[in-house]
Amino acid sequence: MQPDFNKENGLLPAIIQDYRTGKVLMLGYMNEESLAKTKETGKITFYSRSKKRLWTKGEESGNFLQLKEIKLDCDNDTFLIKADPLGPVCHKGTDTCWDEKNEETFSFLHQLEDVIQDRKKNPKEGSYTNQLFNKGLNKIAQKVGEEAVEVVIEAKDTNDELFKNESADLLFHLLVLFTEKGIPLNEVIKILRERHK
Repeated sequence: MQPDFNKENGLLPAIIQDYRTGKVLMLGYMNEESLAKTKETGKITFYSRSKKRLWTKGEESGNFLQLKEIKLDCDNDTFLIKADPLGPVCHKGTDTCWDEKNEETFSFLHQLEDVIQDRKKNPKEGSYTNQLFNKGLNKIAQKVGEEAVEVVIEAKDTNDELFKNESADLLFHLLVLFTEKGIPLNEVIKILRERHK
């Protein structure tokens, strides 16, 4: 990664995104020193244009942004930083600087899909997911059917925890089946969106 700090007087924009939800949380600016401190401490540090100094998000409130990943755009002049927010991000007390709720959406399903696809490409000894892949398409499809039946059974009962757990099992096995079939989750979501129109 070679940021071009020669642009914009040595300050590059940094878009901060929640690594779990994918929600954009805030925008800050970084120079070489703040980038180095971010990498060193694991806490996102900016250069404050108003205070004219380095500023670690959360240094006063305790609502730090824990670093998860840093990416650089194609022009090497904008950061995308994925973080774990330890509290509200905005100084006004809201989740984001755009007064949006930072809520989980389908992004975790995409993260889980990435893990499942990685297991298929890079098998890991003892992995339940790899055991499923080793059994082949028919057994994976059969497992999805079994989990679907268990969801139906638990739906008729009053134990919501069991129902939620069986539903989670069904979603997981369905993602394994999608991967085995070579069909990305986004293609299924696209069909749902088209039906919604």
